[in-house]
Amino acid sequence: MSHHDEPTPSPKLGGVVRFSSCDYPGKLACVVFVSGCPWRCHYCHNPHLQTRNSAPDRPSWPSIAAWLERRKGMLDAVVFCGGEPLVERFLPSMMAEVKALGFRVALHTGGGYPDRLAACLPLIDWIGFDVKAPFERYADVTQIARSGDAARRSLDLIVESGIEFECRTTIHPALLTEDDLVAISTELVARGITKLVLQPFRRDGVQTGGPLDAPLPADYPPASTIARLQQSLSIVEVRAH
Repeated sequence: MSHHDEPTPSPKLGGVVRFSSCDYPGKLACVVFVSGCPWRCHYCHNPHLQTRNSAPDRPSWPSIAAWLERRKGMLDAVVFCGGEPLVERFLPSMMAEVKALGFRVALHTGGGYPDRLAACLPLIDWIGFDVKAPFERYADVTQIARSGDAARRSLDLIVESGIEFECRTTIHPALLTEDDLVAISTELVARGITKLVLQPFRRDGVQTGGPLDAPLPADYPPASTIARLQQSLSIVEVRAH
């Protein structure tokens, strides 16, 4: 293949959900999934998106952008998620294109690439930030050493930006103890964050087994855990979906 025959670099996408009412609070959104993630969380619901590739049957960004052009006035926003959407070097330009079409932009992220996050922040209207564990214990969940350093820096950038966001944590007693959750709440409160969404582990799509195979207790998380977290956080929400 000659230099002139090489394919033009393009975003590597993993799929698209054209209409969603639950990925951006209060907005009807299109959700664009980016392919690739630097982490290997035990509870990952999209393991097929962990590898950085672009299969022939996956949508192209130009086709999605053309579809969005025809949905002006019908959709409110575009949500970028993954995988880890910040792995995509074209993400800032994709977000800029979405803004130019008149849509709001949202990002679901674990914060694995703080430098790219910094480049995207001026274009973002809302962020859902996944707090995996106390920052010093991130590797227990992500299986990647020092992953908490990037997450910590990303959260600090988000707080400093003034953009509206929420923090949410996937919980399972085999991964996070009650003391871990209290440690998370302490780290959030130190940054002026007053709300945490707890998402009990769901089996859907998860490939890893072991301790996560045990069904969660019916009362999980227990009221006593919620009460402990509410000693520091103003709002502790349990979100089942």
